[in-house]
Amino acid sequence: MEAFNEAIPQLIDEAGWLGPALFIILHLIRPLLFIPVIVVCIIGGYLFGFFYGTLYSIIGLSLMSLGFYKLINLFPFFHKRIIKLKQKVFKDRLLTIGQVMILRMMPFVHFHLLSLYLIDMTKTYREYMIYSIGGVIFPSMLYTAFGQGITELPWYLSLIFFGLLAMIFSYLGKRGTAVYKWERFFPSKVYER
Repeated sequence: MEAFNEAIPQLIDEAGWLGPALFIILHLIRPLLFIPVIVVCIIGGYLFGFFYGTLYSIIGLSLMSLGFYKLINLFPFFHKRIIKLKQKVFKDRLLTIGQVMILRMMPFVHFHLLSLYLIDMTKTYREYMIYSIGGVIFPSMLYTAFGQGITELPWYLSLIFFGLLAMIFSYLGKRGTAVYKWERFFPSKVYER
């Protein structure tokens, strides 16, 4: 096992520029392989270290968001399937951008479902990409740096961590609802579904 652990970093070192390119491609094909985002980010931290693992994960997830946006517009049946999933999981619940960002940090929350929410909340492609890139920075950093630690934490510490994220999510939902009600009377920028 020790030889295997030493062989992987050596392989990445010998791959040169191909190693990061293959890792970014892994992010792009990850949905087809049913691999959670957290697993790929942990692999990036292990293979490339914190800085480069985070950078490559941000690039890969941003390109995946870009690809999702293009797929939704090119294939209406794909858009309908994601909308059905959205209705099944969240019903008709409105989410704020802050809640989407918190959900991006939760492992095993469907990445493309959250991207669909961002598409619905934003008016332009540029705005969507700004929020998409902004929304993957912190989770990439978190899972690259602490992903291995989170998976090795005792179950009660993991529950506390995810409980804190759930409380922040709930708080942002209440705050977002209050802002939404206020903006009905004084519109500045209301996000419609």
